[in-house]
Amino acid sequence: MRVAALYDVHGNAPALRAVLDELGDVDAIVFGGDLLWGPWPGKTLELAQSVGDRARYIRGNWERYLLEGKDEWTAQQVAPHEVRDWPETLALDGVLYCHATPVSDVAVVVPQLETSDWSAFTGPLVVCGHTHVQFDIESNGTRIVNPGSVGLPNVRAGASWALLTDGDVELRTTEYDTVATAGAMRATAFPEAEEFAEIIVTPPTIEQLMEELP
Repeated sequence: MRVAALYDVHGNAPALRAVLDELGDVDAIVFGGDLLWGPWPGKTLELAQSVGDRARYIRGNWERYLLEGKDEWTAQQVAPHEVRDWPETLALDGVLYCHATPVSDVAVVVPQLETSDWSAFTGPLVVCGHTHVQFDIESNGTRIVNPGSVGLPNVRAGASWALLTDGDVELRTTEYDTVATAGAMRATAFPEAEEFAEIIVTPPTIEQLMEELP
């Protein structure tokens, strides 16, 4: 089975469109949470839904905020019921998909952070997101993969994602016009447009990210 793991799109419709154009023949597309909060929530949801029954969805912290009434921006463009049935985790073809960890949608785990707690990860292969940092490591017998962020990457510009084929994992980055997209972001009413625009053109380094993490 060929599965594309697309995490943390964050309403970046041009980035998602570029990845979808590159996917090719995949059996399933897992949208791993934080799909909508960003400049173009409505357009992003339409793109995700355009892949039909190949789409699988996971609830990230921003989908939870939407359901809790804490994400007014997205709620203006996407009805909360659209995400109500999205699960917190998904088991597919022997792989467990979650947003941050299998037990938390906001836990920060990256290999570079000494305080990262990997104890919640069990099983042969778990795919997680939330930190927007691509990695592929092993901890306590579990392979843990983060596809990175499609719409708001750290470390490397472009739309980051992963392709899983029968247990094999390929970390990928799709190039798109980040400068033009940043300009279009700034023209939206999204409250964080300027910050998002700067990040997609010049993502923070891992060193900068470590300084910001608790």
